[in-house]
Amino acid sequence: MDKFIIKGGRKLHGEVTISGAKNAAVAILPAVILSDEPCVVENVPTISDVTISLRILEEMGAEVTNIGKDAYRIDPTKITNTCVPYETARKMRASYYFLGALLGKFNKARVSMPGGCPLGDRPIDQHLKAFSALGAKYTLSQGMVDLTAEKLTGAQIFFDVVTVGATMNAMLAAVKAEGLTIIENAAKEPHIVDLANFLNSMGANIMGAGTDVIKIRGVEHLHGTTYTVIPDQIEAGTFMVAIAATKGDAIIKNVIPKHLESITKKLEKIGVNIEQYDDSIRVWVDGPLVKTNVKTAPHPGFPTDMQSQIATLLTLAEGTSIITENIWEQRFRYVDELRRMGADITVNGKIALIEGTGKLMGAPVKACDLRAGAALIIAGLAASGVTEIEDIYHIERGYDCMEGKLRALGADIEKVSVPDTAKNSTDKASAKSDKEAV
Repeated sequence: MDKFIIKGGRKLHGEVTISGAKNAAVAILPAVILSDEPCVVENVPTISDVTISLRILEEMGAEVTNIGKDAYRIDPTKITNTCVPYETARKMRASYYFLGALLGKFNKARVSMPGGCPLGDRPIDQHLKAFSALGAKYTLSQGMVDLTAEKLTGAQIFFDVVTVGATMNAMLAAVKAEGLTIIENAAKEPHIVDLANFLNSMGANIMGAGTDVIKIRGVEHLHGTTYTVIPDQIEAGTFMVAIAATKGDAIIKNVIPKHLESITKKLEKIGVNIEQYDDSIRVWVDGPLVKTNVKTAPHPGFPTDMQSQIATLLTLAEGTSIITENIWEQRFRYVDELRRMGADITVNGKIALIEGTGKLMGAPVKACDLRAGAALIIAGLAASGVTEIEDIYHIERGYDCMEGKLRALGADIEKVSVPDTAKNSTDKASAKSDKEAV
């Protein structure tokens, strides 16, 4: 078992470079299946979700070649298997993008129900609604989703709720469908625009990505391309908060400041100084942090993926702050862990009341999901004493070399491997039972 050990109290200084966007990469990689030629994808983050996506492509018959730092050449022309291996796909939420890509290319797909972070009920009913509108039939059995279609035909799709995953899956399935597809109440996140740009670079005809109405005119063929994934706005936001929490002063490079506007505005209200350049920002704190209220919302609102990080910062601020979570259930699961570190947080349904104590104390804690893990790292950096974070595999799903980047900024953080005591106990009990049986 791996864990992070952090000795807090050091201000972050220097420069850090942001990796490619997780939420874009995990959709763009399956989208390569739609191409009739090899593609090169650059600025791909080195995270476990990407590793799983590449493994799935290889298991299906694609040739995947690492051609340089964060760049891959993917040849999908030998893919004939339309079933994504169960054991691999269930390890991450984004495996459902293989449904849209395979359906769009082969008119059929078989993929396990997705895994990923346990953030409450996250059904795929809107995905299935989109596939059905395009002419596909589906069955759900033994944890698998089966899609088949005689042919896909453009249609009007209206989502009952704003959903990033279903918007992207509908785009993947519709790019080669016959005729015009109109997606209404579409999500508008930057990674949706990035997926559209990638598909268009292969010859797709997608208009309106980034607005709530996306129009897709189907094409017969998609060709190879070389494409660079956008920077990760959530990784950038996480480092912004980490610098602020330690009252540091650092430059964050390889960002798109426009994508960070909602995060920037909230941090400025809290008392964080932010200076924007073309593709970088400077973040520093030279005064007290103060309370504010935060409500998560679909883009361009404040992202739910930054909620736990900013909550951690508000435990260090003066006054009482209120956070309202409007996207995911169970997003406040990290609160119990922050309480171990001295945070004063009360949760009532979708609302968290944070009494800023101005300080946190190191403690042993566990990451319960990806963004909760990032919040605990921030807490550990700002806390007095030593913080040990277990279950860091959650963090490695979405952050590229988090500990290395933080060390470069002056943080005292290391990744260590320790025996899994629960597993060892089980193994010993099993060995004892076997011995007694003999």
